[in-house]
Amino acid sequence: MIRDTDFLGLTVLVAGAAGPARRVIRRYRHAGAVVRCLESPGDRARTVLDDVALVALVDEGQPGWDRLAADCRASSTLLVRERAAAPRGRVTLVGGGPGPDDLLTVRALEALREADVVFYDRLGPHRNLAELSGGADLIDVGKRPGHHPVVQSDIERRMVDAARAGHHVVRLKGGDPFVFGRGGEEVASCVEAGVEVTVVPGITSAVSVPAAAGIPVTHRAVSHLFTVISGHAPLSVVEYEHLAGLGGTIVVLMGVGTLPQLMAGLATAGMDRRTPVAIVERGYSDSQRTTVSDLSGAVRAAAAAGCKSPAVLVIGDVVRQGGKSGSVAEQCAGLAPAAEGV
Repeated sequence: MIRDTDFLGLTVLVAGAAGPARRVIRRYRHAGAVVRCLESPGDRARTVLDDVALVALVDEGQPGWDRLAADCRASSTLLVRERAAAPRGRVTLVGGGPGPDDLLTVRALEALREADVVFYDRLGPHRNLAELSGGADLIDVGKRPGHHPVVQSDIERRMVDAARAGHHVVRLKGGDPFVFGRGGEEVASCVEAGVEVTVVPGITSAVSVPAAAGIPVTHRAVSHLFTVISGHAPLSVVEYEHLAGLGGTIVVLMGVGTLPQLMAGLATAGMDRRTPVAIVERGYSDSQRTTVSDLSGAVRAAAAAGCKSPAVLVIGDVVRQGGKSGSVAEQCAGLAPAAEGV
């Protein structure tokens, strides 16, 4: 990966037609290089290799670049082959995982590297996004609770417009784009507009954030299923009854704001009030914190701890397994014994 200042002050020769080579030119300039361009293999190359630290060849299969390669060998100039930019605009929907850069997939990193424009959310890995995307235009379209500066329809319109203008658009989202990420809506908008769109999955916070606290969502002889729900709005009575009757583990995303309704609804539906509840805030960050209680005391515990979004709620006996990892052991030790037969 090319990083900021990696080529500071060095001269890089980019060989290839201007359009296909545009992203390569941008990346090296972003890394501090002095960029020279050689658009045709028929141009004289030997003379332009003076003081060149590296030659980046954007090869579209055009014949004639073998002479440049030979000149590089003769002058001991390093030559690397780069991928040409696609001739048409497109959209890549990328799942950014739970936050850290090193939990991005290889394919996600490749998409960012080839992006012209990145529309990103606050929960996606955006701290080092300028470096990861090699100087692409970065546009913050993130939503916060009660504050949506860019509405969803406008995000979709801007993505489509940028792709129609010939850009490779990356839509970077936290977690996985198809797990409460409105990714399906964004794909549908692209398809309706006739814009090519692909999806790069990400590690969903529904599984990864509990894991960061040492809590497995399934565990042999404890839970053989898990259900993921959105806590964005209170559930119906029927939904609470179904959840309480399923057993296993319940994972709630965006559930801090509706925690009182959620705990009351499950208790009314018959869930054991001793059922453990964990609230994992800011998973994988330096300020990650886990608050453990049970169904009857979770609201008080969350208020006392000042729990805030972003957080993932885990409801079920798997929470006790987190205590065995040491990260939440003291809190788990204070829970009432598990119900008989669990």
